[in-house]
Amino acid sequence: MKIKHLLGIGAIALSVVACTTNPITGRSSLQLANNSEILTMSAQEYKTTLSKGKVITGTADAKRVVNVGTRIKSAAERYYQSIGRSADLANYNWEFNLLQSNELNAWCMPGGKVAVYTGILPITKNDNGLAVVMGHEVSHALAGHGNERISQAMVAQYGGAILGGTISNAQWASVFQKVYPIGSQVALLKYGRNQESEADKMGLYLMGMAGYDPREAIPFWGRMEAASKGARQPEFLSTHPNPETRISDINKDLPQALEYYKAAGGKI
Repeated sequence: MKIKHLLGIGAIALSVVACTTNPITGRSSLQLANNSEILTMSAQEYKTTLSKGKVITGTADAKRVVNVGTRIKSAAERYYQSIGRSADLANYNWEFNLLQSNELNAWCMPGGKVAVYTGILPITKNDNGLAVVMGHEVSHALAGHGNERISQAMVAQYGGAILGGTISNAQWASVFQKVYPIGSQVALLKYGRNQESEADKMGLYLMGMAGYDPREAIPFWGRMEAASKGARQPEFLSTHPNPETRISDINKDLPQALEYYKAAGGKI
C-alpha cells in the first residue's frame, strides 16, 4: 500500500488506504501521515518540553532511566534486525530523560523521545518496574500509535480533503498539536484502548528481550491501580484497560514474554 505526498509538511494525498502491520503483535492499523514529518515535529516538541521543565541529570535515578531505556532500545533494534526490518528504526534518535514532576507519568514520542517523571519512580520501585513503564511507552512509538491517532484525527476532521491532497501546513500542525498537547504539560498522547492493550503486550515482550523479568508487570500495575485510589485518575491510566482485563491479558502473554526473557539470560 502506498501514500503519495503532494504538498509540504503534512499535506497528504492518498492513492490507496495505508495499512501498517506491527511486526511483534501482528496487529494492522491505518497510518496515513508522513513519518518523517511526525519525527521532525516530535523532536521539536520534545526539545521544547525539556526546556520548560526540570531535567534531572547525574543522579542514580536519572542513570537508571537511561540504562533501562537503552537496554529496551537495544532489544528492539536486535529484534527488528532479526526480522529484516531495521529500516523501521533507521530515523530514530533515542533520548531518555528524567523530569521533575509529581505526576505518575511517562511517555515516548515518535522517534524514541522518552520522558519519565520522578513521581512514578516510587511506584516502579526497581529496574523491572521501570522496564514495565518504559517498555510500554517505547512500544507506543514503535507501533506507530502516534501516526495512527493523527490519521484518525485527520480523517475525522478533514475527510475527503485528505484524498484530494488539500490539507495545508497549518491544518497538519493543528492536528499534531491536538494529538500531542505538549505545551499544556499533558504530554501523554490520548491513545485508545486497543492501542494501550497492544502497548502492554509489546512492552511485556520487549522488557523480556531486554533481560527484565516480565512477571514484575503484574505487581507494578497493581501498585499503579492502588496509587490512583481516592485520587484523580493519573494520566498514565486514563485510557488504559480496566485492571481485571489488563491482568488477564498479561497472564495470557506471559509465557511468550518469559521465552524472550529466558533467551536473554533470565532465570525462570
